[in-house]
Amino acid sequence: MFETLSDRLSGVFDKLRGRGSLSEADVSEAMREVRVALLEADVALPVAREFIGKVKERAIGQDVLRSVTPGQQVIKIVHDALVDMLGGAEADHALDLNVAPPAAILMVGLQGSGKTTSTAKIALRLQKKEKKKVLMASLDTRRPAAQEQLKVLGEQAEVKTLPIIAGQQPVDIAKRAMEAARLGGYDVVMLDTAGRLSIDEQLMAEVADVHRIANPAETLLVVDSLTGQDAVQTAEKFKARVPVSGVVMTRIDGDGRGGAALSMRAVTGAPIKLIGIGEKLDALDEFDPRRMAGRILGMGDIVSLVEKASEEVDQEKAEKMAKKLSKGQFDLDDLADQLKQMRRMGGMGAIMGMMPGMGKMKKQLDAAGGFEGKEISRQEAIISSMTKKERKNPKVLNASRKKRIAAGSGTSVQEVNRLLKAYQGMSTMMKKMGKKGGMKGLAGMMGGGGMPGGVGGGKLPSGLGGGMGGGLPGLGGGLGGGKIPSEDELAKLGLPGLPGSKKK
Repeated sequence: MFETLSDRLSGVFDKLRGRGSLSEADVSEAMREVRVALLEADVALPVAREFIGKVKERAIGQDVLRSVTPGQQVIKIVHDALVDMLGGAEADHALDLNVAPPAAILMVGLQGSGKTTSTAKIALRLQKKEKKKVLMASLDTRRPAAQEQLKVLGEQAEVKTLPIIAGQQPVDIAKRAMEAARLGGYDVVMLDTAGRLSIDEQLMAEVADVHRIANPAETLLVVDSLTGQDAVQTAEKFKARVPVSGVVMTRIDGDGRGGAALSMRAVTGAPIKLIGIGEKLDALDEFDPRRMAGRILGMGDIVSLVEKASEEVDQEKAEKMAKKLSKGQFDLDDLADQLKQMRRMGGMGAIMGMMPGMGKMKKQLDAAGGFEGKEISRQEAIISSMTKKERKNPKVLNASRKKRIAAGSGTSVQEVNRLLKAYQGMSTMMKKMGKKGGMKGLAGMMGGGGMPGGVGGGKLPSGLGGGMGGGLPGLGGGLGGGKIPSEDELAKLGLPGLPGSKKK
């Protein structure tokens, strides 16, 4: 997300980092480039102007110009200003459901913004993470099959939906939903209202009536980030008529510019509370200004990485894997487990995107064909086509066996050989790790530049080493290093899909 803006800012800051000292003219020139980058990213002009004014005022101070690392100081000032623009580090962006149950969440927005899907995503998140008992109700009686769509999403997410009564009007459905929630002991009621192609009086009157009846704890406006400043204007108009308590931005993973997200809080005053980062029902994140600013400036988002790891990595399996690795044992079944966990976390690209300093390496990975869902699935298919004996002892794989595996997995013998070469590289690394003392040995090896490092400092974030140590190739300790590997170093390891490995 925000790749265009991130690339432009990265170029500006690379120039600053390369200078031993900065003059006021250097800072002014850099700020002009930052301003152009923000405008190209579709940030509202008044917001960009105010942002540059704040940064420049602080950046030309004597403390910065006389600093030992003036370039780093300017980057920190830009980071802090971005956090303020996005809502501030101290602001609470969590959903406020601290009311007597059932707490109603009213979903409003224009047609096509992703309201219904976002309703199901939020319901699933509340039910899974916060252990709330949730009821969903569709108040959209205008769009064909809108109520059926929410019912299907409810079945997929295993969240209860209010039974559909044909011909019932939105206000009556809202009353019935609130009553059913009270009688059924529900904690939260999600009310998915109808949208229009544009804001009109009838839409606003309907939303106001439902709001009066439900008295929602949260009124969330759903906007599509890909519509840019139109999303901001929509938010302004809704907020003028309805007490919007927060914004949900959808399709933010496809937004290379990010102008809507950067402008939203400054222009409307409404905090962004949640962001949609994919099509799947679990692809929803809480919005954190500090983390988002870090991602935009290429500083990564280790907290999100740790949270994702703790959700997706099977702790029991990770502990068993760690014991095997400490003995230098590693077979193709273990590799399959690692591939599965990597796929569940969104692939290597998603992981690297959250690691500080790994933005450029992620691009190299993407250019080489990536190591994402399809690539991982192909590797899993190859391993699944092997017999139990072959997975435990790959040395028995001769030419005829490889042909059979390639045919069974829908791949080629070359792809089977590439996977086996990757396995051999990883197996050798795991054996060395066992001799050098388990996970600490691996962390030391990673510091030398064998796989992605980049966080620096030698210490694994709390919960990451144990949870991911047995789960992801090269990441169980790889965050402790300080050196980003070259393509040649990655090629030596031979991970399938990584830069350089396809050339051999």
